[in-house]
Amino acid sequence: MFKKLACLVFCALLFSFSTAPAGGEGFQVFLNNKVVLQQFGNEMKTVKTLNLDQAAPGDQLAIVYHHCGKTGKDRVLTIKDEKNTTLKKWNFKDEGTRMTCEVRDLLGLQSGNSHVLRLYYASSELPEGRELVDINTGTKGVAKK
Repeated sequence: MFKKLACLVFCALLFSFSTAPAGGEGFQVFLNNKVVLQQFGNEMKTVKTLNLDQAAPGDQLAIVYHHCGKTGKDRVLTIKDEKNTTLKKWNFKDEGTRMTCEVRDLLGLQSGNSHVLRLYYASSELPEGRELVDINTGTKGVAKK
C-alpha cells in the first residue's frame, strides 16, 4: 500500500512540473449578452476592432477575462485614446466575472474627429495590463476582425 501511495505522489509531483502551456487565458466581449468578440491563447497577440456604430447608447458592453479558469483580482478596465492618453478607468471588485459599462459611457469619451478608443485590462495577475480591443464608434458593422 505504501509503495502505491509513494508512486502516486511521485507521479503527481512529476506532472506538476509539466512544460505544457497553462492555456485558458483569454477574454470575451459581450454586447447585450451576445458574444461579439473573443480571443484565447495565441490569438491574443493581435488586437481586433469592435465596431459600435450600430449600438444604442443604452446597450450594455461586458468584458470577461479568463486567467486559466479563474477571475482576476483587483481588475481594472481602462479606455485610452489614439495618443495613449487615459480617458477613463473602471475598477471592479473581486466577485463576479463580468465587467460592464454602457455604450453611452464610451461614446461620451470621444474627442474631436477620433472614433477609436483602446480598451485595456489589468489585474493583480496581469499588473502590466494588456490591450484587448480597439473600439470604433464610427464605421459600419458590429464586430470585425
